[in-house]
Amino acid sequence: MPEVGDIRIAAYVHDGFISPDSGYAPTLRGLGADGHGEVLVAAVAPNEQHSADDSAERIVGTIMLQPWPYAGEVVTGPEEAEIRALAVRPEAQGQGIGKTLLRHLLRRAAELGIRHLVLCSETSMRVAHRMYEQEGFVRLPERDWSPAPGITLLVYGLRLGSSAA
Repeated sequence: MPEVGDIRIAAYVHDGFISPDSGYAPTLRGLGADGHGEVLVAAVAPNEQHSADDSAERIVGTIMLQPWPYAGEVVTGPEEAEIRALAVRPEAQGQGIGKTLLRHLLRRAAELGIRHLVLCSETSMRVAHRMYEQEGFVRLPERDWSPAPGITLLVYGLRLGSSAA
């Protein structure tokens, strides 16, 4: 989990979504450490890495599935779960890792019987918004919320059913 937390912070700082000393950084770093939810990771084998001197797989991305009642304010009941903390190491971005993680999470959520997924996204996360929309997520503006003054989080949702996978 420490490496997962480091990846989240590095990605969010690199992309300008938080500062290194952000008050949200400890929350972002710790998501999933309490065992409430599932943290998925993407790893590359040593021969796929740029540094040949490392013999272990390296985590390059992560995403979290957080079910009700442990999810945030946008989850309304047991049929829903929240997607949290999608992050890819800055040097690995642009290779489809985020989309692959999201697709695996969608399959996992369907396996768990989750009927509706929701997620919050900052207004500036436009690349993520396009990816979510390409995967079938739709905006749920009635669920948008503000965790702190001056911050509005956009909410997206996806209904899962027999066609989801």
